[in-house]
Amino acid sequence: MENTKCWRLPDEAATQALGEALAQGVVPGLKIFLAGDLGAGKTTLSRALIRALGHAGPVKSPTYALVEVYVISSLYLYHFDFYRFESPEEFLDAGFGEHFNETSVCLVEWPERAAECLPAPDLRLFLHHTADGGRELEAVADTERGQACLNATISAGGVAACCVAPAPR
Repeated sequence: MENTKCWRLPDEAATQALGEALAQGVVPGLKIFLAGDLGAGKTTLSRALIRALGHAGPVKSPTYALVEVYVISSLYLYHFDFYRFESPEEFLDAGFGEHFNETSVCLVEWPERAAECLPAPDLRLFLHHTADGGRELEAVADTERGQACLNATISAGGVAACCVAPAPR
């Protein structure tokens, strides 16, 4: 199974295009973890994905609220941001575990802040700054559902994949 793919994202428009392409593979039960430095494009990618799924209203960053919920048709999408967590147990204390089920989609920014309390992801996305001011995204599918999402993203096109080797984590 080909489980890793990389994209070069020279600007915000390319990040948005990839988020739109990623939306093509979103199915209930999917868990996507987004990691990367501040300003690497995690929220931009998430916002584009949520809009591509059909959400017409504002898409806020969940940095302060910890989670934003979007009901898109019959799909429940939870967009988490654990940047402000001081310990992984805050995930358990908040009762977020119930949202990780077979009927919802969970996008998680800063998953490493709740690592040992989170269920395993289907797809991990690593965003990195590049020397020329752009970004690279490395996508790693950890499950068949994650691989199906990755395959649908590739089929949707819009952004050329061009990284030869995975970026360092």
